[in-house]
Amino acid sequence: MDGTLDLSFEAFQDLENIPTAKGRGWLASNLNEDDWTVKMSDDGNKEIVSMIKEMMAKPLPTLLRKPSQFDIPELANVYKKAKNICDHGVGFAVIDKLPLDDFAIEQMVDVYWTLGQYMGQNVAQKWDGTMVYDVTDTGKKFGYGVRGSATSVELVFHTDNAFGVAVPDYVGLLCKHPAKAGGLSRFCSLYTVHERMEDRYPRELKRLYEPVHFDRQAEHASDEAKTSLAPMFTWRDNRLRCRANSSLVRKGYQVGGHEMDNLLQNALDAIDEVTASEDLWIEAPLSRGDVQYLNNHELGHYRSDFIDYDDQSKKRHLFRLWHRVSGGIHYDG
Repeated sequence: MDGTLDLSFEAFQDLENIPTAKGRGWLASNLNEDDWTVKMSDDGNKEIVSMIKEMMAKPLPTLLRKPSQFDIPELANVYKKAKNICDHGVGFAVIDKLPLDDFAIEQMVDVYWTLGQYMGQNVAQKWDGTMVYDVTDTGKKFGYGVRGSATSVELVFHTDNAFGVAVPDYVGLLCKHPAKAGGLSRFCSLYTVHERMEDRYPRELKRLYEPVHFDRQAEHASDEAKTSLAPMFTWRDNRLRCRANSSLVRKGYQVGGHEMDNLLQNALDAIDEVTASEDLWIEAPLSRGDVQYLNNHELGHYRSDFIDYDDQSKKRHLFRLWHRVSGGIHYDG
């Protein structure tokens, strides 16, 4: 199949009356750590112990584990708080933390997989059906078919799977090991980014409501198009839905052999400039055992480049989950 996967049906129809995002976002100065932190309670830790005992007594593959198999009301409450922060608060939550040092990592991944379903159904993160994704430096060079998450490179502000058919609603990360240096997570409200674009770059913002080409990162059948066509900004049910990744848009035009119009070039430069403003973003490092969830439509996230430990057993390693509240569990949803 040649050409481009056309997702432009998502395009906002009335480009002369784009909704305003004014007053709906936040600045770093508005927030403190309490706004995104959910502490694991003693009762929650006791329920984790009971979960692992139950799993050992009744073995099953990870992918068959469900919260309904366990009596865990406190953990359900912890995740309810995290989801509420993602939906109605700052857009990202950090659960502090899972007891990784007390159990085998495989057992804790089973717990993480099970509890993640309180955010939404766990869904495939690669075309081959990978459900639990290892975020670690594989040594491969960032480029076509190699995601930035498999390297140590800096990742600009983005939303996960911006090029996909069915973008995940939430992204989860469990930290096994942080990097020796760098690899820091930053977050910004895409409502605030939109508001800045409204004020400073209205023509460029309007262009981002029109479809653009994204590099699909080789996450598709071998005979399918290498790029997808979709708007970066649109709205649904009076809420912003953003496919943010200026890097993959630039790569999409290269991979697909498309000529980028001047207005789009300026729009991508503008959004990179806006998201580089330090007053827009919060830095929230992850430590061992922390679990981070974020709203993947309304929040942009960034990762700095990093230096790993020489000891392979201490390499930066996070386990990622994607969650959707509707559609199928396969990659395209």
